[in-house]
Amino acid sequence: MSTFGGLNTAYLGLTAAQQGINVAGQNIANAGTDGYTRQRIEQSAVGAPARTGLFSAGAQAGQGVSVDGIARLGNSFLDAGVRSGAAQAGYAGYRSTELQQLEGSLNEPGPAGISTALQTFWSSWQGVSNHPGEAAPAGVLLQAGTSLANTVSAGYKALDSQWTRIRGEAQTTVATLNDAAARVAGFNATIRSVTASGGSANEIIDARNKVSESIASLAGGTVRDNADGTVDVFVGGNAIVSGTSHRDLTLSGQASMGGPGYAVQLEWADRPGVAVPVDGGKLAGAVSLLAPAAAGGAGGTISEAADSYNAFAAKLMNDVNAVHRTGQSTAGASNLDFFATTPGAPAALSLSVVPTSAAGIATGNPGSGALDGKIADAVAQIGIGQGSPDALWSGIVTRIGTASQSAQQHQQLADAASTAAVGQRSSGASVSLDEENISLLSNQHAYQAAARAMTAVDEALDVLINHTGLVGR
Repeated sequence: MSTFGGLNTAYLGLTAAQQGINVAGQNIANAGTDGYTRQRIEQSAVGAPARTGLFSAGAQAGQGVSVDGIARLGNSFLDAGVRSGAAQAGYAGYRSTELQQLEGSLNEPGPAGISTALQTFWSSWQGVSNHPGEAAPAGVLLQAGTSLANTVSAGYKALDSQWTRIRGEAQTTVATLNDAAARVAGFNATIRSVTASGGSANEIIDARNKVSESIASLAGGTVRDNADGTVDVFVGGNAIVSGTSHRDLTLSGQASMGGPGYAVQLEWADRPGVAVPVDGGKLAGAVSLLAPAAAGGAGGTISEAADSYNAFAAKLMNDVNAVHRTGQSTAGASNLDFFATTPGAPAALSLSVVPTSAAGIATGNPGSGALDGKIADAVAQIGIGQGSPDALWSGIVTRIGTASQSAQQHQQLADAASTAAVGQRSSGASVSLDEENISLLSNQHAYQAAARAMTAVDEALDVLINHTGLVGR
């Protein structure tokens, strides 16, 4: 190799070390950047040129180093694990939050709950049985009955409001999902262009990965890498992103709880009526909560809770009216109803008290006189009887509480799995400041050594060019 070749070798070492310093600096600068994946320069030795002729024998040094590219130290399998964890955490977290709110709306145990209202209602009947026909005990009973009906109605309205809010949030989430899909398609186009021109798209890939993870957390999306650097993203088994193009999703179905229309479902905008079977992410959690009630408890939790409210209201009305109709009021009226509901309306929402005064309350057996309170006493005992409305309500509270507790446990497990997946990826892809400092120092020393080599070659050339032949003058 010629002297000028040695100068080029030193120069290549100098530029390679400079590139290494730049990459280490980039890593250090982004040590706290969310989603950043550390990078390393890829180098290879440049071999010696082939020699021919009389003096071709003998060992020959190579011609330096080649910087082949800047590698992104990511792992597609660990990335897939993070997306899977995000999908399950998104699903479990949303359901847990909403079921806790549903459980909280019961106000059980507590003074604002139906259980307390029931106890007050039954004890008010006992007061009427002790003082039939008197205005004060009758007023207390009518107030207790109205308060109980209002408490049942308020609980049902809370469910309806929660259902409507979740429906609106799901609609917004679908719009966010479509926007994320469009961004991934845009990143794919940029990455394809940059890599085709020989540039580095590492930072763009990081940004695309972050958006892909958000798609997974929203709808359980999975990712497939393509040879040209692009990715395809799948939701429900079909591609929402394919290379540089994407498809939109839409939410369809009933607009209110129990309203007209088929069940709320996710659909492709270009294939209306065909449900997309998402099995992870926030949207899957929302759709599961919005599902109508089904036999065996396989339907949506909110709709089933609403049906439970209606069943409770109907049983309360029927049980009380069944006993109340057998008696007569102190005014001699008989076959009287105490509760009523509006035909065609949800029983829990329309439950109301029929009597407006003591004259409309049946307190005694027919023909037993105005002071008989046996019917009122019988109504008061309904709450402690077998198969009472109290027992039904207790079962409803227990069932909802169990569902909430189960959802919270699922969330804890899903969050732990997601955290573990992120930790596994971070162990290989995140920036270690200690490691980068070592890389920085080694590249600095390499840079200094290459500079010294270049100086030595320069001095040798100076002697050869400017001082050869001066001896003996």
